[in-house]
This record gives sequence, C-alpha cells and structure tokens, in this order.
Amino acid sequence: MKLNSVERLLMNNPVRAAMQRHVDAAHFERLGGKLTGLRVLEVGCGRGIGAEILLRRFEAGDVHAFDLDPRMVATARQRAIRAGRHVHLSVADASAVPVRDASFDAVVDFGAIHHVPAWRSAIKEIRRVLRPGGRFYFMEITKQCLDRWLVRTFLDHPREDRFTIAEFVTELERCGIEVGDRLVSRFRGDIYSGVGIVAPVP
Repeated sequence: MKLNSVERLLMNNPVRAAMQRHVDAAHFERLGGKLTGLRVLEVGCGRGIGAEILLRRFEAGDVHAFDLDPRMVATARQRAIRAGRHVHLSVADASAVPVRDASFDAVVDFGAIHHVPAWRSAIKEIRRVLRPGGRFYFMEITKQCLDRWLVRTFLDHPREDRFTIAEFVTELERCGIEVGDRLVSRFRGDIYSGVGIVAPVP
C-alpha cells in the first residue's frame, strides 16, 4: 500500500536519507558485503536514495528499482537524471514483480515490505527473482513497532498479518533464503537489518 502524507514526509527528508546512507547501508555492507558489478533489484525505491546508495557505495553494475507509487518513481527518475546515473525505474507491486525468474544477483529492501499486505507473496517473489547464491538485503519494521500508539495513529500500514522478525525470517528460510546470524536489531527490536542468501547450485 502507498504511504500516507505523514509517512511520505518522514520517508522523504534529509534525516531519513542520512539514516539510509550511514546506518542501513553500513549494516548491509557488514552483513553481506558490496555488490560490485552485480545486477540488483530494489523493492520500494521511494525517491531514489536507495538506488543511489547501491550504485555509489555498493558499486552495483546494474540497478533496477520499482515502487507502487507513480509519484515516487517520477521523483526517483528525476533524481537519477540529475545525477547522471542510469537506473531502470518502474511502477510495480512487490507481491507480483514483473521480471524473469532468477534474473538478479541481489534484491534490496530499505523498509518497504511491511507496507505490503501480502508480504509472504512478496518474499516468494524475491526468492523467485534471485539467482542461486543471490543475496537479499533487508531493513524491516516489526509488528512490535507498528502496534505502537504513535505509529497506529499517524501512519498507514496493513492492519492484518503484521510480522515479528521471527515470522519474517522463518518465511524467508521456508522459501530458501537462509539468514542465520546475519541479523542486527535496533531500537529494542522495532527495526531489524539482515541479509539472506539463496543456496548456490551444488
């Protein structure tokens, strides 16, 4: 589901961008390494900060990114044009990603999947598009956080089937994305960053 006006402001400001660049990206790099020269898909691109990080810091070779909100995709496209960077941007739903099976070396989620009502379908799609040995980098908000009064009152998220981190990781591993100890908790379990890996072909 799309962000409401309050969350759009929270997610599209310099503080959030700084968190992505200096906190989220640092956890991702420590847990999963760079993506030098690889083909990468970003789920929920927002205004394009994540794609920029993937190209600059992670040295991705080819970045594809999508968002459910056409306005966010248009903003991300303008940002990429101004920066002179080539990013493939599209409007799409994380629960039905319009790309071929096993077509990406990595998928990155800077906190988009908790907005997807059918989040289990989104995880199945992530597994489907990852190649053997592919990596899934995720930063996600848990049910514990979404159930807090301030979040419930001012932000708009799916009301049903919110996930704990245990449920999220269990679903990843059920689909063949192994997380193991590549997981970091923040804010007393409200937010988690992690990296899952698809088993390589023997």
